Amino acid sequence: MMTVQSQKLDATLLPTDTPILEMRGISQIFPGVKALDGVSIALYPGQVTALIGENGAGKSTLVKILTGIYRPNEGEILIDGQVVSFASAQAAIDAGVTAIHQETVLFDELTVGENIFLGHAPRTRFGLIDWKTIYAKSRQLLLQLESTIDPTIRLKDLSIAQRHLVAIARALSVEARIVIMDEPTAALSRKEIDDLFRIVEGLKARGKAILFISHKFDEVYEIAENFAVFRDGRMVGSGRLKETPQDEIVRLMVGRDVHDVFPKTEVAIGKTVLSVENYCHETEFRNISFELRQGEILGVYGLIGAGRSELCQSLFGITRPASGTLTLEGRPIEIRSPADAIAAGIVYVPEERGRHGLALEMPIYQNISLPSLARTSARGFLRVINELALARKYAERLDLRAAALSVPVGTLSGGNQQKVVIGKWLATAPKVIILDEPTKGIDIGSKAAVHGFISELASEGLSIIMISSELPEILGMSDRVMVMHEGLAGGIYPREGLTAETLVRAATGNA
Repeated sequence: MMTVQSQKLDATLLPTDTPILEMRGISQIFPGVKALDGVSIALYPGQVTALIGENGAGKSTLVKILTGIYRPNEGEILIDGQVVSFASAQAAIDAGVTAIHQETVLFDELTVGENIFLGHAPRTRFGLIDWKTIYAKSRQLLLQLESTIDPTIRLKDLSIAQRHLVAIARALSVEARIVIMDEPTAALSRKEIDDLFRIVEGLKARGKAILFISHKFDEVYEIAENFAVFRDGRMVGSGRLKETPQDEIVRLMVGRDVHDVFPKTEVAIGKTVLSVENYCHETEFRNISFELRQGEILGVYGLIGAGRSELCQSLFGITRPASGTLTLEGRPIEIRSPADAIAAGIVYVPEERGRHGLALEMPIYQNISLPSLARTSARGFLRVINELALARKYAERLDLRAAALSVPVGTLSGGNQQKVVIGKWLATAPKVIILDEPTKGIDIGSKAAVHGFISELASEGLSIIMISSELPEILGMSDRVMVMHEGLAGGIYPREGLTAETLVRAATGNA
């Protein structure tokens, strides 16, 4: 059994090789958030280290530090035992660090060869771009990956799997020694994953150190030798995968008692309000069925790409389903647009409140009244006094902290912005409210206030669907939890006796 550590690696559990790269005591602080707290990790030549953790655990922040996008507030990075500092993304590339992301950062209108050598194109003796060499070297790099992609065709004509090959060829073109793969298999078929893993084995044989980020345990155990688990911005465990059972990894990911952090008000659950039957989308989800009852908080959990937000956006009319039926309070309804959803009594608080939920330059009172203009107008003219009265009612109810209702929403804290989004939809008197990551990016105090208000809404009879990537939030606030995995509903679990381990297994397809 491995030893769990919070701040440093257990050297007895790692290979005896000398690491190519080490990160020691790395901390990254943003306003109100400590994204990384003294983490350390080492990457070894010819080996894959899996970086595992919930959404929001700090994995992406670590990658951005390694690729020169962020500079850490504390700690040091060493390559071959020498301290280095990445002042820019190019500095990281020059040091031999490259990243291949889930959504490849390449350019559709450029050719494959141009993408591979973008920023470091070979030149002729006259200083001109040497196109012949670009395409010849690109062809050689792709052949190393057992690919016959024509380097002269445009990237937009390739499949997702082929784009990954181009991204890997680009990494090889800069002679990267450290390769970061961030959810590289999320959009790949099983055959394409097998092909990718053969390439990874080839990279290992060439002495590359690989950091592999994935939520899929079967893939992690198939391709990686080492692991490191992050939780809440800290390293909570590391070691050799072959010596560590999967249950131990799960416990490291979620190891906390959530019930003290997210107390929930018990509410008498009423009759069924919304029924969803065999809801399908052409690409995002399929065969989703569930019921939502009065006063109930139905949590929706799943990993990146599971289809959670896409399902709820379809319920709100942002996208159209391919098939399926909705019944609201016993009556069949058809949602073709957000206007239809609002008229029916279904509203949606989006994950990206700044981009999709608020008009940041407009004052608070206009944001709150925006979906309710019919109520605040008289004879076709908008009445500011009515807007202010409506906004004041919900600002007081939500304990909104602002100097005045006339200040722009963009000047508020994240927690108060979230209160404005919730307030504007409550003003429409909905029957169902969908909350997509309701506490994303807000501080602990504001989270507690939002959780308290969610419980209050449930106690008043509002039916709530709550999407969250945070297991404590899901377990602490939900009456039942629907887990999604790769576009399917992996099960609906009652609150009683539900554990984080059960949800993680279902979300990773290991239920």
